[in-house]
Formats: sequence, structure tokens, C-alpha cells
Amino acid sequence: MVRRRWPLRLILVLLLAVQVPSGRPGRAQQPPAQPPVQRTELRGVWLTANDMPVLRDRSRMQVTVNQLADLKFNRLYVVVWNGGMAYYPSRVSEQRRLQDFTFTGLQGQDILAELIAAGRGRGLMVVPWFEFGFMAPPDSPLAKNHRDWLTSKRDGGFTSISAAGEVVWLNPFRPEVQQLITDLVLEVVSQYDADGIQFDDHMSLPRDFGYDPYTVALYRKETGRDPPADAEDGAWVKWRADRLTAFMERLAGAVRRTRPGTILSISPNYYAFAYKMQLQDWRAWVQRGIADELLIQIYRSDLESYRPQLSRPEVQETQRRIPTAIAVMSGLRNRPNPMALIRQKVLANRELGLGVAFFYLESLWSLGPEPSAERIAALAELFGAGVVPTTGLPRLAPPPLPPLAPNP
Repeated sequence: MVRRRWPLRLILVLLLAVQVPSGRPGRAQQPPAQPPVQRTELRGVWLTANDMPVLRDRSRMQVTVNQLADLKFNRLYVVVWNGGMAYYPSRVSEQRRLQDFTFTGLQGQDILAELIAAGRGRGLMVVPWFEFGFMAPPDSPLAKNHRDWLTSKRDGGFTSISAAGEVVWLNPFRPEVQQLITDLVLEVVSQYDADGIQFDDHMSLPRDFGYDPYTVALYRKETGRDPPADAEDGAWVKWRADRLTAFMERLAGAVRRTRPGTILSISPNYYAFAYKMQLQDWRAWVQRGIADELLIQIYRSDLESYRPQLSRPEVQETQRRIPTAIAVMSGLRNRPNPMALIRQKVLANRELGLGVAFFYLESLWSLGPEPSAERIAALAELFGAGVVPTTGLPRLAPPPLPPLAPNP
């Protein structure tokens, strides 16, 4: 069989046709690489029990929502569980006799429902926040009516000192406690058109706790040993942390089955503290897909100790998975924070692609060392909001509240 020879010039033309791109790409070309997904900078603020004088009044609430929207915030984290009681009309709390009143606004409105509607109308996500988690005041109906639900320290003590004062801790390993928290969370998820649910550093257990009879018996059953006397023992810390993680995984699944698309937001302390001191393995929560966004509380009083926490490996790892922000203390009533320091922290976050959330609304512009108008102008400059008017903005200093409406 005679082979046909191709002219050299024709071979070169064919090669060039394959290698050189033309107006319409040929099959030999690969599609261009897609740019990385750009996330909107998370800009949040917590609305606490101290902010209720504003939230409970319909007109003041709307003005405040408008102000935050004008400043280009995009997340509102509003308290719904504090002090062992619900801050919304809760049938679960009524049936469990956790409170003998219905929490409503001054005009009789459902505060959470109206805040969600007002926020959505201005493009703000509203995320109900279960602030107290497993924590409760010692004199709350929850603690008094269910003493067997409380966990204890090795010396038999039931209380610890927190930012909320002296508190007790519900045993997160007891099925009854897990069911209560699950029922409350699913009530909010199913009853309200909220964008998500948030748990903070109180969805945890201080490491000194877990020596109650129920937990001791459970540990013996699973390990064949008594819990070590040293609350810092690594295996003992891990055993408790793993069980807390397992509950959070079940809770996350229940939330997503009840309302698909609900964001699970977590706001713990920095990881070394959260895990060793509070048994809160939030790194595992992120890795196992429990959390959809992370806000790390780093309430340092200076920039020098603040900055190193932003580039920790677990923070960088989380950034690659979910929206991540750092919580900044905008001030407390007895400790106002200057706007210059707040600005430096926001810019430090932004340098590393981290969002920001402020604790809390009242201190954002009303409790600082500078005039409110000056702080609002600084926030507008930080977020590129332009000139934001301050006229008509209600002061957040709380007036005396009328008694809450009793249940009929």
C-alpha cells in the first residue's frame, strides 16, 4: 500500500490552526479559570436585652433599623433566649412553666416578627440569638423547677461567675435538657421567617462542671472509669467536648429539616479558650458542617493583643469554608470604647478579609466617649455609606419599662 505524503506547508498551517486562538475557541482550548467567589463583608450588631427599650417601641425600632440599614450593616443578631426565658411569645416556655408572662412590645406587638419584617424591608438579615444557651440564673423558674437538670463541679458547687453574674449550668448531656433547647430553637425556626439562628459562647459548659451523678454514671458506662479529679485532663475535656459537638450536630440537622436554608451562626471565644475552658470545639463544628458562619469574640482592649488572633490557623481554615467575622466590643455602660480603636480593629479585620460584628447596639453610638453624631459619621466612613443623617434617631438610654403583659 502506497502512503500519501502531505506537503510540509500544509502541515504547518494545520498546526497553527489548532494552537492559535481565533474569534471562536476551538476544542483544543481550555475554558478560562473562574475567579474566586467574592463574599459580601459581614457587618453585624447584637441587639441585647439592654436594647429592649428601643426594640419594644414600634416607632423607635423602625428608626433604628433604618439607621443601621443606611450605615450599610447587613446582619442583626437579636436576643430571644436570656435569663432562662424567651423574649418572644413562646408556647414552649408557657407549657414548661418557665415564665408566667408573654413578652410583647409596648403596643402589644410580637417584637421578633416586626423586627424581621422591618429588617427584611431594608435588606437586613435578622438572626435570632440564643444568648444564654445552657446558662441560667440560679433563681429562674428553669433552675428552681428542674434542679436535677443542673450539672455541678467536683466540690458539689452549682454556680459560676459570668458576665451576667452568678449563674448555674444546665447539663448539656441530659436528654431532657437537649430536648428543651431543641424545642425552643425549632419553635423559633418554624414560627418566624428569620434568616438563621445563632449560638454563642454559652452554648457550652465550663470545664469545671460535669461531676453531677448523671454525667459521672454516663462516663463510667462509656469508659469504665470515674472522671478524673483534674478538670483539665485532656481525655476528660475531649469526652465532654465531643458529646457537646454530637448534640450540636443533631440540633443542626433538626433545624435544617424544619426549615431548609436556615443559617446556623456561631459566636464563640477564640479557639484555645473555647475548647480548653468551655469544652466548645467550634473548629470541629465548622469542619463537620454544623456552622454556616462564624463570629469570633475577641474583646481585647488594645490593638497589639487583638491583631495576632486574626491570623490564627483555625481562623484561616474557617475563612476558606464559611463567612467569618471578628466580634468587636463597641463598649459597655461602665467601659466606653473610643471610636479610634474601633476603627483600627475594623480595618485590621478587613486587611485579612474578615467581617465585623459589634457588641452591642446601645454602645454602638450612644455610650461612647464621642458624641453620637461623630460615631455615626465614623461608621458611615468605614462602611462607605456616605453622609448618614442623625436627626430623629432615638437615644438608647432605657426609660422605665411598664410591666409585661400577663398571660390570659
